[in-house]
Amino acid sequence: MERKIRVLIAKAGLDGHDRGAKVVAAALRDAGMEVIYTGLRQTPEMIVEASIQEDVDAVGISILSGAHMTLFPRILNLMKEKGVNDILLFGGGIIPGEDLKKLKEMGVGDLFTPGTSTQEIIKYLRLWAEQHPRV
Repeated sequence: MERKIRVLIAKAGLDGHDRGAKVVAAALRDAGMEVIYTGLRQTPEMIVEASIQEDVDAVGISILSGAHMTLFPRILNLMKEKGVNDILLFGGGIIPGEDLKKLKEMGVGDLFTPGTSTQEIIKYLRLWAEQHPRV
């Protein structure tokens, strides 16, 4: 039997709007993935620690607060410090095009803006998992 893709969905920082994160979490679950939703107001440290403890394939961060240029790099740096190089960091939210480009250059995976279909996110995660098999 094929191993299920494990995804941690988190709301980083002080952003209190989690409807989108819950919609994505439900869609990933419905697509057969194992989803861990950490809830609101998670620090980058809490998110990275949870990703290690839960042995996830990917971490999805939802940010609507405008703090994406602080939070994504901090999470990436913590992952590097902890030697977590096999977990995909991706996300979504209201992120200007110029910042999308900068974050991708830093090593963040795809970032999905409002209006993206959940099927697109599912397809992206399946393709990533296929190209980065974990033992």
